[in-house]
Amino acid sequence: MRFEYPKLLLLLLLVVPGLAAFFWWSWREKRRVMDQFVSPRLLSQLMSGISPRLQRVHFYLLLGAAVLLIVTLARPQWGFDWEEVRQRGLDIVVAIDTSRSMLAEDVQPNRLTRAKLAALDLRKLARADRLGLVAFAGTAFLQCPLSSDDEAFRQSINELNVNIIPQGGTALAEAIQTARLAFKDKTDNHKVLVLFTDGEDHDGHAVDAAKEASKDGMRIFTIGVGTGNGELLRITDARGRSDYIKDPDGNVVKSRLNEALLTQIAEATGGFYLLLGGARTMEALYETGLAPLPKSDKASRQIKRYHERFQWALLLAILLLVTEMFVPERKRAARKAVAAQPALKAAAILICCFLPGTLMAASASKALKDYGSKKFERALHQYQDLLAKAPNDARLNFNAGDAAFESGFYDKAVKHFNSSLATEDLQLQEKSFYNLGNTHFRIGEEENEPPKKQGNWEQAVTSYESALKLNPNDPDAKYNLELVKKKLEELKQQQQQQNKDKQNQDKSDDKEKKDQDQQQQQNQDQQKQSKPDQKKDEQKKDQQQQQKQDQQRAEDQQQAQQQKPDQKDQSQQQQAQSKSGNEDKDKQDEQEPDQPGQQLKKIQMTPQQAVRLLESAKQEERTLLLIPPNRTNRNDRLLKDW
Repeated sequence: MRFEYPKLLLLLLLVVPGLAAFFWWSWREKRRVMDQFVSPRLLSQLMSGISPRLQRVHFYLLLGAAVLLIVTLARPQWGFDWEEVRQRGLDIVVAIDTSRSMLAEDVQPNRLTRAKLAALDLRKLARADRLGLVAFAGTAFLQCPLSSDDEAFRQSINELNVNIIPQGGTALAEAIQTARLAFKDKTDNHKVLVLFTDGEDHDGHAVDAAKEASKDGMRIFTIGVGTGNGELLRITDARGRSDYIKDPDGNVVKSRLNEALLTQIAEATGGFYLLLGGARTMEALYETGLAPLPKSDKASRQIKRYHERFQWALLLAILLLVTEMFVPERKRAARKAVAAQPALKAAAILICCFLPGTLMAASASKALKDYGSKKFERALHQYQDLLAKAPNDARLNFNAGDAAFESGFYDKAVKHFNSSLATEDLQLQEKSFYNLGNTHFRIGEEENEPPKKQGNWEQAVTSYESALKLNPNDPDAKYNLELVKKKLEELKQQQQQQNKDKQNQDKSDDKEKKDQDQQQQQNQDQQKQSKPDQKKDEQKKDQQQQQKQDQQRAEDQQQAQQQKPDQKDQSQQQQAQSKSGNEDKDKQDEQEPDQPGQQLKKIQMTPQQAVRLLESAKQEERTLLLIPPNRTNRNDRLLKDW
């Protein structure tokens, strides 16, 4: 037994665990929704008769069908028959240049890789033909003889590299000669050579070799690999170091595509030249050049024809799916023989008892539908109407709290969630505590005053802790608890920093006020010290002025008593007296500028006085305009500064 596409069986490693995880998740999600919106009393009635064993049967049937479908896609095959196949086609030899010039990257990824990919494309097109492979560089050899074995040709192509032939260079003539020897059968069939190369011919006899091959009936199609601009050749050693290839003179070698030479080689044998540039080059070669050539019958060969067995796996998968459709989820209830009249009475009693509950369920379902449609305020009003009839229903309070929370009425949400805690359902209590924590956190976020924000967040922490006591494995409650604690810690640190900054500001203000008071006290002391000195100066000035007046009166009396001399002597005397008086006055001014016989006491300038002095001096400042001189000997050369 074998599979045509065995790799598809790897999907079983993904599908089986994935399908099992999906069914488990869907079952858990269904239970969570039912626990949230259906009361435990009603839930037990709704779930009565559902068999877990039958649910597992559904799962196993679906899982088996999925496995069988994957096996069907892998195409299982069992048994085979030998079949004789006769081929009619061409004999094609593919010659690929493996010299180091084929490492040039003017075509991506490089010339040799592009040639190998093109040869594989040719193999796909020529399925009925025999292909051989010749590798050549400084010499040539037959890598793969003519054969119809696709895998042998593919492996020979993949083994090609620039080191497969130790002798460097490009010998096109020897490659053509090796291809001639590959055609051992002398038939009238056309012999085809497809030559992949960049056109460098180090021997110089390629055209002559092509003419000789044409006499044997060979037709050559040349495929140019590269560009006319060429590329500098690089080579990488065993250590991964890259360097340029240089000629014996030390010059870097640049390889270019020689299209003229390749065209001459092809035309010498009746073929044509193509540039390997697009994705359809090989299709153009086969459709235009190879397909029109006459084909001969080849020897027959035996091939295995495997028998397909995927039908059985597909049939089993269909049967499993059909069976899953008809397997019920509930157990069949045993029939009891009862009278018709008591049954009618029981039905009437049930209708009368459950009619109000049915109406309430219908209203609750409408509220749930509005909640699912994100019409939260409408759902809240409907839940409040239901609570007016049953105010102690914990689940209605819980659903109303959810609707109020989504509507942004957090105060109402807190009220309803607190009311929903009055229940014996521990799961509902855990969810109520969890939602209370979320509500208090949102209220705290909207508060601007830090104390109120801190109080709400502390209540949120208490609610989350209560929820975790009821369900320690709730990951959402753990995450929210850690988040709110972190927010609280940041808020406390922020308040501490603000208080610290306020204390520092108060200390700074007190220090500044103290410095101002101290400076003011110093100014007052200086003023008190300067007042006695001013009084002394005034007394001394009065005494000096009195002495001057007495001296002036004495001089006037002396002049009156003296006889009047001639005008000249009197004038001289007056001039002498005047001069003497001026000298005395100058001496007096020099000796006593303010206080005679004492030096002037320096008064220390206060900071406020210094500031006023600087401001008055700043007002008198003027801008100094610098006018460049007018140069007469200018230089007419234009200067650029960019």
